[in-house]
Amino acid sequence: MSRAEFHENILKIKDVESVVNQITEKLREDVTVNFHRFGGVIGLSGGIDSSVTMALAARALGPEKLLGVMMPEKDSSPDSAVLATMLANQFDVPTIMEEITGALDGFRCYERRDEAVREIVPEYDPSIDKMKIGIKHEGTGSLLPPLFHLTVVHADGTETVRRLPVKQMQAIIAASNFKQRSRMSFLYYHAERLHYAVIGTPNKHEVEQGFFVKFGDGGADLFPIGRLYKTQVYQLAEYLGIPEEIRKRTPTTDTYSAEQTQEEFFYEFPFEQLDLLWYAFENNIDPVKAGGVMGMPATAITNVYRNFERKSETTAYLRMSARNDYAFL
Repeated sequence: MSRAEFHENILKIKDVESVVNQITEKLREDVTVNFHRFGGVIGLSGGIDSSVTMALAARALGPEKLLGVMMPEKDSSPDSAVLATMLANQFDVPTIMEEITGALDGFRCYERRDEAVREIVPEYDPSIDKMKIGIKHEGTGSLLPPLFHLTVVHADGTETVRRLPVKQMQAIIAASNFKQRSRMSFLYYHAERLHYAVIGTPNKHEVEQGFFVKFGDGGADLFPIGRLYKTQVYQLAEYLGIPEEIRKRTPTTDTYSAEQTQEEFFYEFPFEQLDLLWYAFENNIDPVKAGGVMGMPATAITNVYRNFERKSETTAYLRMSARNDYAFL
């Protein structure tokens, strides 16, 4: 087992200023030297990850060489645009709004999704009802893989919850992924017309656990916070002066019409707990030692490690580059 340190404050950054400087220097070098671009384009969602990434990019490139793009659609929370605008104004970053509902209608995004939902809940009426999908917890440290459920929130406030078969789950996710891929298309449109680079916003968990859409939010040119745990992103947010309204906002997928947290949809654990568990997993911390710090039985820690390994293996395809080794002649 690893001899790496492990305690509840292991992920606290000792010198936040130094980390910020290292990231901004690397970001500046990538954009201007390696990519030979004039500036950067970034999608703004009003969430903590895009906010910290924008603040870092504004420091690295100057706000005048950055374009923030807000891309709401009919299922988006109104708070997203409000908070993104507040952030951009604070850092003097120019912004543009691209409403993507029309593009998604063209892809039949909502129609394809709603067809799959009605196969499970026939009475679902997207004109008045809301929906979301997410995992149901089998208990902390369970070795069972998480099961997806569909929740329809009816107009009268009642909910219908159904187990989500794989066929319908894949159809709903595939249709919903039009949203991330449409947004990335808009980002590259603006990047190409300005000769800018597209700056991605995924954090360490999103990259390594596969919580991103291939050629969607996973298709940017660089990922400045891609090696930061979520709690470390919050540490940078405080240092950078990200508005408190954004720092206190619960991380959300902002993908489905019903409100949904990232924990509910994918991660299973609160970020404070998830970060420590992932650190213990990737540093091969003995389950007994990790359990002592986390207040969990060693058997539960072992099961968490196995689930992490399974999730990483399952999503490895998302991190692979296109193969170009088919030269047989």
